[in-house]
Amino acid sequence: MKHKITTVILVLLAAFITLGGTTSCKSKKRLAKEAAEAEYKSKVADAVKDLTAILDDETAWTLEEKEHRVQTVKDWNLQNAEVDDLLFQVEKKLARERAQAEKQEQERIEAEQRAQAEQPKINLENSFDRIARAASVTQANNLINETLGLFATNNVPVLIIISQAAGFNDYDRPTTIENYLNYLKDQKVSRNKVFNLKFNDNGKITEVELIKK
Repeated sequence: MKHKITTVILVLLAAFITLGGTTSCKSKKRLAKEAAEAEYKSKVADAVKDLTAILDDETAWTLEEKEHRVQTVKDWNLQNAEVDDLLFQVEKKLARERAQAEKQEQERIEAEQRAQAEQPKINLENSFDRIARAASVTQANNLINETLGLFATNNVPVLIIISQAAGFNDYDRPTTIENYLNYLKDQKVSRNKVFNLKFNDNGKITEVELIKK
């Protein structure tokens, strides 16, 4: 009798353990499902919030940061109608912003290139003014020698534009850069500005076009 009771107790214990294990497994699956659903809802909420903020210009993010956030949301692959609609609108908006940013960058580069192209002209005009305003002949001659170092030879032609019409220039009698610099020294005034310069492969000036200021 005692043996039978023991056997029954063992059977009941085994059943309890089995049922308990099954229940525990079901609980874990349910909890995992609930956690996944909660994570999905959280991501949807975050996506809607961030995409709406980008669309309404309510973030302090850079364009690159906004593009990165959009890519993160896309990688989530939420398959949510509201998120998909917002993604469509935001991507169009950011495409416009990217195009505008690239245009502005190109304009900046072109402006920088123009400034670089103008700098030699500005430098040469400054040299002309310094020679014309030199306090003495010696100082003027020193400035002339310094300026001539910018040119391929002392005989580089200097062309002075006296009129322009229909895209054509009419020039005064040509001179050389050495003669023109000495002319500035004698006249003590610089009446012309640099219109155009030509350079050789070594960066030396090979031709000067001037026009009245």
